[in-house]
Amino acid sequence: METEKLLDRVNSPADIKKFSIQELNILAQEIRELMIDVTSHNGGHLAPSLGVVELTLALHYVFDAPTDKFVWDVGHQAYAHKIITGRREKFDTLRQTHGISGFPMPEESPYDAFVAGHAGVSISAALGMAVARDKLGRSEKIIAILGDASITCGVTQEAMNNVANATKDLIIVLNDNRMAISPNVGAMTRYLNTLISAKWYNRFKNFIKRSLQPLDGTGRLRRFIARTEEGLKRILVRSVIFEEFGVRYIGPIDGHDLRELITAFQRIKGTQVPVIIHVITEKGHGYKPAMEAPEKFHGIGQFDKETGETHPGKGGFSAAFGATALELAEHHSEVVALTAAMCSGTGLTPFRAQRPQQFYDVGIAESHGVVFGAGLAAAGLRPIVAIYATFMQRALDHLFHDVCLQNLPVIFACDRAGAVDDGPTHHGIHDIGFLKGMPHLSILQPRNENELRQMLHAAYKHTEGAVMLRYPRGKSPAPFDPTAPIRELPWGKAEVVREGTDLAIFALGVESYTAEAIADILAQHALSVAVINIRFVIPFDDECLQRYAMQMPIVTLEDHCVENGIAAIIGQRIASLSGAHPLLLSAGWHLKAVPHGKQAEVRAEFGFTADAIAKQIVNLMKTKKEA
Repeated sequence: METEKLLDRVNSPADIKKFSIQELNILAQEIRELMIDVTSHNGGHLAPSLGVVELTLALHYVFDAPTDKFVWDVGHQAYAHKIITGRREKFDTLRQTHGISGFPMPEESPYDAFVAGHAGVSISAALGMAVARDKLGRSEKIIAILGDASITCGVTQEAMNNVANATKDLIIVLNDNRMAISPNVGAMTRYLNTLISAKWYNRFKNFIKRSLQPLDGTGRLRRFIARTEEGLKRILVRSVIFEEFGVRYIGPIDGHDLRELITAFQRIKGTQVPVIIHVITEKGHGYKPAMEAPEKFHGIGQFDKETGETHPGKGGFSAAFGATALELAEHHSEVVALTAAMCSGTGLTPFRAQRPQQFYDVGIAESHGVVFGAGLAAAGLRPIVAIYATFMQRALDHLFHDVCLQNLPVIFACDRAGAVDDGPTHHGIHDIGFLKGMPHLSILQPRNENELRQMLHAAYKHTEGAVMLRYPRGKSPAPFDPTAPIRELPWGKAEVVREGTDLAIFALGVESYTAEAIADILAQHALSVAVINIRFVIPFDDECLQRYAMQMPIVTLEDHCVENGIAAIIGQRIASLSGAHPLLLSAGWHLKAVPHGKQAEVRAEFGFTADAIAKQIVNLMKTKKEA
C-alpha cells in the first residue's frame, strides 16, 4: 500500500498552515516531484517554478489568499502556487487542451489575482490594487512577486517611481535567481549582486539592533541608529536604490530556507510602509538537470525525468533564422543582432557564441530594444531585432515613432507569429492589425525555412525603410538547406504555388501547405483550386489579387485574426474592384481569446483544419451555384 503523501492532504493554502517547518520541507520536495513528472510529459516552464517552491509555501503560510492578493510577474514561477490552491488533482492537465493554463488566469481560480503572461507589470498592477483597497477602506495585503530580470523592465521602474506617493501598504517580493530566460544583463544585475555580497551587513545590523533594544526606553537610540544606518549603507553597501524610491529594502534572504522566509514575511505582514524583500533563489533548484542547464529548462518540451535528456532538436524557423542572421553577420560587419532576453528562444544562441561583438541582449525591455535598434540604424549599422510577435506589441509606439517615421532600415524578426500552445497571452495572432498602418514598414511572411533565409537576405538589401519578417514556432514540411544559392526575391510579389480555375486560396506563410491540402480534397469534388503564397503582407501584390478576383471566388487562409489580418486587407481590396468576385471565405482565428492547448487539438475544435475548411468551401460553392 502506497504511503500517503503530505501533498495529498493539501487542497487549499489553509491546509499547509497546519504543517511544521519539517513537514513543509518534505512538502516542497513532493511538489517538485509532481512538477517534474507532469512537465516531463507536457512540457512547460520547469526551472523557474522549481526555484520558488519554498518561497511560494512561505507566502501562502503567512498570508491569507485569496483575500490577500498575490500578483505574479509572468506565470513562469506559478506552478507551486497552482498546486496548493486547489489545482493539485488537475495539475496533470497543465498546458493541455481544456486543462489548466501555464500562467495565472483569474477565470481559472480566485487565487489568481491578475493575468500574468508578459513580464514587468506586477508592481503596476499590485499598486493599482493597493490604491483601490485604500480608497475602499479594506485591509487585505497586496504582494507583487517579480524576478530580478523584471526589475530591469521600464514599466517596473515607472511603477517603482509611483509606489511611495500612492500607498503606505505594498509588499514587493524580488525573486533573484540571476536569470531571466538567458543570464541577466546590465547595471541592475550588477547592483543586485552588490546587495547579495552585502548580506554580512544586514546580519551585523540586526545583531546591533537586538543588542541595544533593551537599553532604548525612549526610542531616541532607535532613531539615532536609523540615521546612522542610512549613512553606513551609503558608505558600505552603496546607495540602496529601492529606498531612494521610498520603498523599505529587506534582505537578501535565502529563498530556500523556509524558516527564514516565514520569519521575514511574518515580520513585514503588519508594516505600514512599502517594502521590497530581496530573496535569493536558484533556478531549477532540487532537480540536477535543471540546475545545470537552467536556460534549457526554462521552457522545455517533453524530456526524460530521470536523465533530463530531451529529444534531439528538429530545427525549424527559429533555427533557420539564427543560422541566416549569423551568415549575414559573417559577410557584413555592420550587421548586428539584438534580442530582449530571448536569445535561446529566437535561435540566436549560435550567433551570440560566434559573433559576440555583434550581439546585444537588452533584457526584458522591448521598447528600449526597438529604439536602440533605431539608433544603431541611424548611425550606419544594420540591426536585426529579434522579438516574439506577441512581445512586439509592447513596443508599438517606438516602432512607429522611432523607426518607421524616420524610415530607418531596421530588420525585425518576429518569431511565434501565429497561435501557440501557451495560450492567449502568447498567441501572435493580432500583430498584423497593429502593424499594417505603419508607414515605411514592409511585412513579409515565409512559406518555409528556405524562403525565410531568402527573405532575410532580401531584407538586408532593402534599405528603403524597415522590414518585418513574421514566422511561426516549429517547422514547415520543406527540408531546410542553409547552403543553397540565394535566389533573388521579387519585392512585393506573391508566389503562385499551383494554378486553378474554380477558386483561389490566398494563404499566408505555412498555411499555403494547408491550402494545398485543401486543394487536394476539393479536387475530389471536381473543383480546380489555385494556391497563392502571399509572401508580402505589405507591400501587397494587388496585381496578383486582381487577376484572380476578376476570374473566380477568393478564399483567405491565415494563422491570424481574420478581422484585422489578411482577410481584412484582401476584403477591402476586392470591394474596390468593380466586377470582382466576392470574398467567399475567410479562414483563421476570430476576435475572441483562443485558448491554450496543443495546436492540432485547438485547430480541430475551432474548425481550422484542411478537412473542415474544405467542407465549408464545398457548401459555399454549392450554395453559390444554386443561387
